[in-house]
Amino acid sequence: MLQIIAFLLLTVTVFGIATRKFLKLRRNILLGKDIELTQDKGARIKNTLLVAFGQKKMFKRFIPAIFHLFIYVAFLFTTLELIEIIFDGITGHHRSFAAPLGGFYTFLISFVEGLSVLAFIATIIFLARRNLLKLPRFTKEEMKGWPTKDGNIILLLEIVLLMAIFTMNGTDIVLQSRDVAHYPDTGKLLVSSHLGPALFNGLSTSSLIVLERIGWWVHLIVVYGFLLYLPFSKHLHIFLAFPNVYFSKLGERGEMDNMPEIMNEVKSMMGLIEDNPEETMMDELPAFGANDIFDLSWKNVMDAYTCTECGRCTSVCPANETGKKLSPRKIMMDVRDRAEIIGSRIDSAIEEYKIDKTKALDKTNYSDGESLFDHISREELHACTTCNACVEACPVMIDPLNIIMSMRRYEILTESAGPSDWMPMFNSIENNGAVWQLPNPRTEWKDSE
Repeated sequence: MLQIIAFLLLTVTVFGIATRKFLKLRRNILLGKDIELTQDKGARIKNTLLVAFGQKKMFKRFIPAIFHLFIYVAFLFTTLELIEIIFDGITGHHRSFAAPLGGFYTFLISFVEGLSVLAFIATIIFLARRNLLKLPRFTKEEMKGWPTKDGNIILLLEIVLLMAIFTMNGTDIVLQSRDVAHYPDTGKLLVSSHLGPALFNGLSTSSLIVLERIGWWVHLIVVYGFLLYLPFSKHLHIFLAFPNVYFSKLGERGEMDNMPEIMNEVKSMMGLIEDNPEETMMDELPAFGANDIFDLSWKNVMDAYTCTECGRCTSVCPANETGKKLSPRKIMMDVRDRAEIIGSRIDSAIEEYKIDKTKALDKTNYSDGESLFDHISREELHACTTCNACVEACPVMIDPLNIIMSMRRYEILTESAGPSDWMPMFNSIENNGAVWQLPNPRTEWKDSE
């Protein structure tokens, strides 16, 4: 009875804290502005099944994709064993599904154990790639400090989880062989039926019971700890990858969104539409591009929170490869960091962040004197060649290019700023209708006829 009470208290506490954290995460994503999405549900479901569930884009790099698949599938099927653990915790029983499922239960747990061995191998390899081989994409400047620790923490937690599973199952097998009450027959398990007797046969029954309970509780606590840790980790993509892929752009990856104000102005200049002063008069100039999180779309912010920090985007970026400062991965990390800063300051309810002191502090009444340009330098934005390589490389269909172009639009159209070698081109387009500084009007040949 004491174990049931402890389990229920822990579970209610963990899920209560996790709910608050994920609600704040949702609030941070919705700091971005609303957008209209193409409602082609069939295409969106297909993308989700192929890219998010099927890991299609991961297999552009076959070897790491295989090892990632081991961990991914093991995670999915270990969830089934977790469901039984939670059910046992509520009811006070042990291996509640063993008797009803019979031989299928043996197959299922054996399958989980086989996957767990493969996941263990993959985890060791991933640790080696990060810390011994030091692959270039894991040692970039933006990966120093917390990002590197975050990746290692998750991998180490996976090892602890796998050790807990095999400790729980291995001691259970030995206890079954001794006909100890409360330990129903699970059949011959793929790994534990061999590993359990080899490791634990020499221990006393009381020691085995203690170890089995330790394995059970460690399994549960690691999973619960992982749930609480996710909002602070790049592994948030475990949840967000699916909605992020579902809501990803369905058209051409590099296609830019039109700005009606600019489009209409250009059409008017070219004589394609008649000027109507009553329609063109505006109380104030519209906001062009993005200066801060509030100017990006909520999908842009979701992209940032979904980023796995794998670095595939940066590794194929031609600007980064030639030594320029741009790293698409860093762009996504910076957007996420900025959203976190704004979210935490809104939660603080400090008066200095309010635009109107008489109103509540929220995204419509917030200003801290900072912007995305305090996190992402103009040098990074100018280095982008808009080649779209980063978008094509991302395994969860994140679009760093959209954020880069939105910020460049703000710089050029709103601030009338930009690199000095770009400005003559803009002036020529405005004055001559061409990117070159021509001595004569571009249409002179036409007018001379």
